[in-house]
Amino acid sequence: MTHKFDTVVVGFLEVNCYIVPSAADKCVYIIDPGASPGKIADAAKKIACDDYRILLTHGHIDHIGGVAELHSLLPVTSVFMHQDDTNLYNSPANELPPLMPALKNPVQPRNDFESRDIRLIHTPGHTRGCVCYYLEHSKILFSGDTLFFESVGRTDLPGGSSKELISSIRGKLLSLPDDVDVFPGHGPATSIAHEKKTNPFI
Repeated sequence: MTHKFDTVVVGFLEVNCYIVPSAADKCVYIIDPGASPGKIADAAKKIACDDYRILLTHGHIDHIGGVAELHSLLPVTSVFMHQDDTNLYNSPANELPPLMPALKNPVQPRNDFESRDIRLIHTPGHTRGCVCYYLEHSKILFSGDTLFFESVGRTDLPGGSSKELISSIRGKLLSLPDDVDVFPGHGPATSIAHEKKTNPFI
C-alpha cells in the first residue's frame, strides 16, 4: 500500500522533516520539525486538517527547534517524545550556537503514544530516547538519526552508545522486512535490504 507524505528539508544541518497524513488516526503527523516552522506550516497546510501532531525521533536541538512556533501556525494538538530524552530536550546545553540556541520555555511533550497507523520502536544509541516510527501497512520506517543510507547515527554526544545503537539496529530494525523503505533524519532514503547488504557499520 502506498502512503503519500511530504518531506521538507530544514536547518543548516538539513534535517528531513516529514509531513505524514494518517486517515486511521484522523490527523497529520509532523516528524522532527527542527527549523523553518513557516516553511513546514506552509507545506502542512496543503493537507486540510484540524489536528496536527508532532512526533520527535529524539531530543537534539536540530530536530526540535521549530516545535514551539508551529503551535502558533497550525492547530497542533500534541507533541510526542520518548521519556528518556526529556532531560536532553529541556537542557540549556542542548544548543548549536549561534545558529541554534537552546529552546526557551519549550513546549513540554507527552511521553505516551497511541496510534492505529504507526508503531513506535525505541532504538537507543544515538540518544537514550531515540525512536523510529514504523508504518507497517505501508512498509515505511522513519528512522531519525538511528539508521542512515549506508551509515548510522553518531554516538559521541552525551547519552550516545555505540553498543546500544548497533544492538538497536540489528535487533529491532534489520528484523523488519527487506522491502521496508527507510526515511532517515538526514540524507537520502534507503531500504532495509540495502542496509543489510551495504552498510559497513552493521
